[in-house]
Amino acid sequence: MCVTAVESRPAGVALTPSPGGHRPFGARVKAFVALTKPRIIELLLITTVPVMFLAAQGVPDLWLVLTTTIGGYLSAGGANALNMYIDRDIDALMDRTSQRPLVTGMVSPRECLAFGIALAVVSTVWFGLLVNWLSAALSLGALLFYVVVYTMLLKRRTAQNIVWGGIAGCMPVLIGWSAVTNSLSWAAVILFAVIFFWTPPHYWPLSMKVKDDYARVGVPMLPVIASNRVVARQIVIYSWVMVVVSLLLTPLGYTGWFYTSVALLTGGFWLWEAHGLQNRAKAGVSGAKLKEMRLFHWSITYVSLLFVAVAVDPFLR
Repeated sequence: MCVTAVESRPAGVALTPSPGGHRPFGARVKAFVALTKPRIIELLLITTVPVMFLAAQGVPDLWLVLTTTIGGYLSAGGANALNMYIDRDIDALMDRTSQRPLVTGMVSPRECLAFGIALAVVSTVWFGLLVNWLSAALSLGALLFYVVVYTMLLKRRTAQNIVWGGIAGCMPVLIGWSAVTNSLSWAAVILFAVIFFWTPPHYWPLSMKVKDDYARVGVPMLPVIASNRVVARQIVIYSWVMVVVSLLLTPLGYTGWFYTSVALLTGGFWLWEAHGLQNRAKAGVSGAKLKEMRLFHWSITYVSLLFVAVAVDPFLR
């Protein structure tokens, strides 16, 4: 599906925060931090650090954890800033993004572009010099995939945007493993796959909630072009695959009883919520009664608990 870009300065949307363009220093600092999308990066770090514990089969070098975490923040922050630069036209038209720094005028497009590129360069060099060059390559690859493949090529053209675009969000798992071992393994690949299959059923419930926003700007998220019943069925399919994949670590010898127990309990509750959403969608429930955000909020809890189990498990074997 080809989508026509909308005007970057729609009528009625002010691009300066106040008359005369006054931009206080403190507010400017907060705006540049906001460009990095800190809350999203929290989720990325939740998947990076525990994998380092699994790779080390115990406590990894804490300096390495710190440098990897900082590098990951810089890299993801650069990707997010560049994403906002590219999407500034549609961000101005969507309710949930209407207060982003480029829309309010607190940061100019040129400043945002320079900021994003600077973070991309600094993060790559940071990883290369302080962690290793494999991690640097994976980090840069994730950034380019998110900016070019997802934001520029997929997001406005296909309902599968979040499926394949989510690959960028899987990369911190590989980066965490490679930071410790300077190599990759099947354990890292399996956890990569967990995040890959987690991303669509994590994001589609939110897309169901704000589908009018996406429809307004011509972004073909699955809930925009398909019924709630179809979206819920896809969520259930991806959820089952995710839970099954999460259980592969134990038979392959990477984890023990603790991780397995957590994966079964949290995965079981996820499937309960996913099937509940599907049942409500099948019954024709819509609006607030659909309760799609219950699965969205649980998805964040799920991935947090699962990866905490990844970190704790080596100490209980």
